Amino acid sequence: MDEHYDVIVLGTGLKECIISGLLSVEGKKVLHMDRNGYYGGESASLNMNQLWEKSHGKDKKAPETLGTSRDYNVDLIPKFILSSGLLVKMLLHTDVTRYLDFKVVDGSYVYQGGKIQKVPSTDTEALTSSLVGLLDKLPLRKFFIFVQNYEENNPATHDGLNLKVFTMEALFKKYGLRENIVDFIGHALALYLDDSYLKEPAHATVMRMKLYADSLARYSKSPYIYPLYGLGELPQAFARLSAIYGGTYMLNKPIENIVFDEEKNIIKVTSEGETVTCDKIVCDPSYFPNKVQKNGRIIRSICILNGPIPSADKKFESLQIIIPQKQVKRQSDMYVGVMSSPHCVCPKGKYIAIVSATVETNDPEKELAPAYALLGPIQEKFVNISDFIEPIADGTTDNVFISKSYDATSHFETTCEDVMDLYKRITGKDLVLTVHPNILKQQEEGGNQEQQEEQ
Repeated sequence: MDEHYDVIVLGTGLKECIISGLLSVEGKKVLHMDRNGYYGGESASLNMNQLWEKSHGKDKKAPETLGTSRDYNVDLIPKFILSSGLLVKMLLHTDVTRYLDFKVVDGSYVYQGGKIQKVPSTDTEALTSSLVGLLDKLPLRKFFIFVQNYEENNPATHDGLNLKVFTMEALFKKYGLRENIVDFIGHALALYLDDSYLKEPAHATVMRMKLYADSLARYSKSPYIYPLYGLGELPQAFARLSAIYGGTYMLNKPIENIVFDEEKNIIKVTSEGETVTCDKIVCDPSYFPNKVQKNGRIIRSICILNGPIPSADKKFESLQIIIPQKQVKRQSDMYVGVMSSPHCVCPKGKYIAIVSATVETNDPEKELAPAYALLGPIQEKFVNISDFIEPIADGTTDNVFISKSYDATSHFETTCEDVMDLYKRITGKDLVLTVHPNILKQQEEGGNQEQQEEQ
């Protein structure tokens, strides 16, 4: 191993791989190591044998009724990608899209009154949706028109309101929207995990709604896309980007010691008897248990099904269901993500439904009962409960920059917000999500090489 690096990244979760790729593109000398023998860490996708061993132990084998192991790519952290969201912008910023193929998610549902219904998100759908009562249709249509027309830098679209001061609760009240309508707007469109946003300025929520609508407009079926072969493809794609720009990757590298040399202002990292130095460390929370704190628990239940969700459109091969907190008397939402064989994540005829929630009681799996009831017969379940971990400090004092755990939300917006926050703390500047000049240069050089080969 080389003696000194600008940055050493520990762990190959998605956040760590994005940071590694971004820093490598900027010309930083990056060493990326993981104690595991595979990419992805918490955000890996596993085949059935790997998933069964993780859940039942190495001596146990999955039953043949589940199908061929290699046909499975099961996400440990289930999330969908908003097609106009931050992750897509990061993929375009780094040109990582060339390593990935995506498929549109077929539908997005919200749970209300004991059943699921399609999420309305436009003024037209407000008038036709069975989710919206007769008395609510006109107020909701007016509200959607206001949101669609709103432009941050055009006061003429603000209806005389300062949304950076005016609260979301007050905005809902202004348009006469009742609690059940507010519920699905806040949780199924603005994608908030709880109701704390109501007391905050309305601007952020309106921009979240516009993001949802923009994402939906791209493909019309739903605002979400999903990579073929599972989310584990994302860390590998960013790792590949880092390698192209000079990053060094090493798997199966247990970290034996980390020493802070305050006199030389460097950090020494030892693995398998070899020591390298760096200016900064970026890592997931597992590498510095003394520098992080627990802030709740997350339960995720991977369910293998033999057919589609009974209460959803039978033609749908993938979908999302959001269960708002008030509908099931909780303090936070539950999420269900469903994928199937067209996404190359399971054998033909099988479906994977993954339920995620923040733990609120001493009987976490019992909390998932409303979600389980929507799924129909479950062939097999894999339940995992993990701590939600956050760094205690921001890393600017000791040059150790630690990511947060992955929350229960079914999208990548909070994940990408953490990446952008990490990037700013590491570099001291905001991440501007336009195509990076070094990427453009590499694309140009690649195009010139192709032309020379053709000649």
